[in-house]
Amino acid sequence: MDGLLIDSEPYWQEAGSEALQQHGVTLSTEQYHLTTGLRTPEWIDYWFSNYTIDKIHATDAITWIEQAAQDKIAAQGVAMAGVEYIMEFFKANDFKIGLASSSPMRLIQMVVDKLQIRHYLDTITSAEKLAFGKPHPQVFLNCAGALSTAPTSCIVFEDSFNGMIAAKAARMKCVVIPVPQQYDEPRWGAADVKLPSLQHFNREVLDAL
Repeated sequence: MDGLLIDSEPYWQEAGSEALQQHGVTLSTEQYHLTTGLRTPEWIDYWFSNYTIDKIHATDAITWIEQAAQDKIAAQGVAMAGVEYIMEFFKANDFKIGLASSSPMRLIQMVVDKLQIRHYLDTITSAEKLAFGKPHPQVFLNCAGALSTAPTSCIVFEDSFNGMIAAKAARMKCVVIPVPQQYDEPRWGAADVKLPSLQHFNREVLDAL
């Protein structure tokens, strides 16, 4: 969802950066992208450990980031290119559609309504309360289960490295759509297909998968 359906990553980055700055830490853009796709608790644990910040502050930081990100996305988030196109494409081809995200369910529900895509979705799953988030595949496996579909019959669309690894660990096909500044990085080679945007997916790509 984040960075694929809605342009929310800049607001997650703002919220995360503001939280870490309260502890005297400033991340570079490259550092931030290293942990894109992680749930907020794991994101905080990673950077608190990296900078030896006392984890007594972790719970407050997690709550602060998630609320700040939700407020920013609600006010300023816009759909990524091709959202309506890709939903219509798969509905027209008789696919079931599930949304699987690391974000809290309350944020997912807000975004679904903001983008007006609820009528396309057959199920929604969140990694919020799972034992493990991405790159663990459980959120994708749960989504496939809710769709009554074998993992090997699923196509996952992702924009993050951790999400791509989760999709492949679930034995699903993965279409990755990286942000432009990361598009040429070799790490996306694990995906089955790499595209510049959702709008570039078509019947030819589907048949190849």
